[in-house]
Amino acid sequence: MLKLPLFVNLMAVACVAMLVPAIHATFLDLHRTAQPFFYGAILFGVLTALIGLATFNVRPANQARTQLLTLAASFLALPAMLAVPMWEAVQGFSYFEIYFEMVSAFTTTGASIIDPPSRVVSPIHLWRALVGWMGGFFMLLAAAAILAPMTLGGYEVLKPANTSAAAEGLIRRGDPNQRVFKVMAQLLPVYLAVTGVLWVLLIMAGTTPFLAINLAMSTIATSGITPSGGLNPWQVRIYAELVIFFFLFLAVSRQTFTNETGQPILKRLQEDRELRIALIFVSVLPAVLFLRHWIGALEEQSEDDVFKALRAFWRSLFTTLSFLTTTGFASHDWEEARAWSGLPTPGLLLAGLAIIGGGVATTAGGIKLLRVYALYKHSTREMGRLVHPNSVGGAGKLGRAVRREGAQIAWVFFMLFAISVAAVIFLLSLTGLNFEAASAFAISALSTTGPLANVALEGEIMYSDLSQTAQVILILAMVLGRLEALAIIALFNPDFWRT
Repeated sequence: MLKLPLFVNLMAVACVAMLVPAIHATFLDLHRTAQPFFYGAILFGVLTALIGLATFNVRPANQARTQLLTLAASFLALPAMLAVPMWEAVQGFSYFEIYFEMVSAFTTTGASIIDPPSRVVSPIHLWRALVGWMGGFFMLLAAAAILAPMTLGGYEVLKPANTSAAAEGLIRRGDPNQRVFKVMAQLLPVYLAVTGVLWVLLIMAGTTPFLAINLAMSTIATSGITPSGGLNPWQVRIYAELVIFFFLFLAVSRQTFTNETGQPILKRLQEDRELRIALIFVSVLPAVLFLRHWIGALEEQSEDDVFKALRAFWRSLFTTLSFLTTTGFASHDWEEARAWSGLPTPGLLLAGLAIIGGGVATTAGGIKLLRVYALYKHSTREMGRLVHPNSVGGAGKLGRAVRREGAQIAWVFFMLFAISVAAVIFLLSLTGLNFEAASAFAISALSTTGPLANVALEGEIMYSDLSQTAQVILILAMVLGRLEALAIIALFNPDFWRT
């Protein structure tokens, strides 16, 4: 496997994964559903073996270029293979619609054209969650083994202090497969263990085993994929939401999965800037939302008890962290709080949280908290210089690098993200969507928070209602949001293509 291209190895993993819904459907006596996945595993397994023989021990001239192209191909071409067995197993959907579903799952966006979700059987929902779970791990692997050595994916904020030119060249000339498998050996046991622990805890919280494994994979991968299209109050109790809430913090900081400093995990988390910013958001915004609903309840002269007010506060707390990590779970008390206060859903606030996103080198999307931190440190330093023009900033070499070069590249990325949002909104508006709907779908795709559109638009327009042209635009937007604009721009750099 070390002598095979990364994309071929991904195809092999996908073929093995097809056996999971095949086995599940067989136990449920859904043989019409099991056959396409079983035959798909055999067919694509043979195809993978043939491609592997043709590309065995091929050494590309430019390793960095090949790795970025592999990432782009993985999110565009691999879902085409993943969609084939699902398209054969379900009825009433075109191949392109299933391809959209697989791109959405593999990019951990979670946007679904299956409306209502009961149109398909449970093995199909298991396949969607499994693809999202694999996509989440692939992003962790790509961030640590591919994007970090090239100082992309958020690591460019720390580049001036962490990476020298000589070290960069050494990393790029190294064997990429060895680096990928080394990182995989470190991350995969942790990823599997965390998913398994969450699965067991959700079962203990009163969730059925099948729903628990779907929620566990969707939470760890921040895909937001569920069999019911959300957190059904009759299936997911508040105890399960509490468990999910604490595991969502894994998408806030890269220190939860990786150990870059060699320090104990509590020490790392205590000093992590991304976690601090996330705690500020999770503390302040739920209070604002709660006060908003409280004032609305007073204006409506509501006579509901304090228990309903506490449930509204929990709804704000859970939903804030869920959308900050771009998972998109909305607590089932969301509509109850709205009815309690008489105020509409603050979709713009949720969109802002999704744009900010989670931590660098996590499964979350968005701009990333580390870039927000760099912009914050730069702004505080500039305001300090207005008062003390001749002062010298502290915080060491890393702190100065983050405030200056790191903030500059973070601002560049922020502007690229804003331009991308504007461009996608414009293209979607050409398909007939109004500004509000186009904005919701654009932000959902670029931040990889698929459920955001359904929550912000309150179900008025679903993904299944979009035209095929609009779905093509969203597919490209989801891949762009997952890979990030800087990595795409690197592919168009002329120097990048010189051997």
